[in-house]
Amino acid sequence: MDEAPEPIPVTRTVDCGTAKLLPDVDRPRAWLLTVDGAPQSYVDLDTPLHLEFEYVRRLAFVLDEVAAPGQPLDVLHLGGGALTLPRYLAATRPHSRQDVVEADRALLALVDEHLPLPDNCGITLHADDARTALEAAPESSADVIVADVFGGSRVPAQLTSVDCARAAARVLREDGCYAANLADSAPFGFLRGQLANFATVFEHLAMIAEPSVLRGRRFGNAVLLASRRPLPIAALARRAAGDAFPARVEHGAAVRRLIADAVPVRDAEAVASPVPPGGAFSVG
Repeated sequence: MDEAPEPIPVTRTVDCGTAKLLPDVDRPRAWLLTVDGAPQSYVDLDTPLHLEFEYVRRLAFVLDEVAAPGQPLDVLHLGGGALTLPRYLAATRPHSRQDVVEADRALLALVDEHLPLPDNCGITLHADDARTALEAAPESSADVIVADVFGGSRVPAQLTSVDCARAAARVLREDGCYAANLADSAPFGFLRGQLANFATVFEHLAMIAEPSVLRGRRFGNAVLLASRRPLPIAALARRAAGDAFPARVEHGAAVRRLIADAVPVRDAEAVASPVPPGGAFSVG
């Protein structure tokens, strides 16, 4: 029998830069998506439960722990990339209803062509601006909102305001959870402002990040969690601590200390997340 041909890298100009799909030599149908050199997604088409990026695993811990195992969820994903988390949730919680909002139409077309979704997976794709879609989403329609929106390597300003936090609260059900992938470094001016934004709307906040990031030793990802109801802190802490790249879950007094004197930021004053230092997220 003839062997399958070796996968070939794909390069395409998309709306926000140059996208590349790079095959993983160690996994037959796995691909890394980069945009302008910054890693955006990693997808294994044969094993959707394989999550290569640490921050994606932390978001997946949230999706695993916010409801009983296997219970379908209604999830709004702001930011699509190569649809790693939607594929994961479709596999772990069949019959979930997932709406994925991605502003880059050309990127969506690239992913649809080369990394197609399974049939009848419950995932609907929307080519739209994340904030616009959030404002238009029906009230109390989502169990979880996952925000992983980066313009290049920065979270756009329209997603960093207290107004955006209020829009998310409107869309979430009473026991819903907001989970956002953010990035910052000490003294955490951006991250503190994000926590202050969500503290005005949600009673319960938490943050998942590696100790080296929390101690201010390097720039890195932090997953922000917000809910009106208590979060599954103990379960998340166990999962994060047991990961290949262990992380901590900060909550309660630790989060209040981090917020300190930070104040909520309105749309008019909102700014994008910090520019990462050279090489922080890039690949060769």
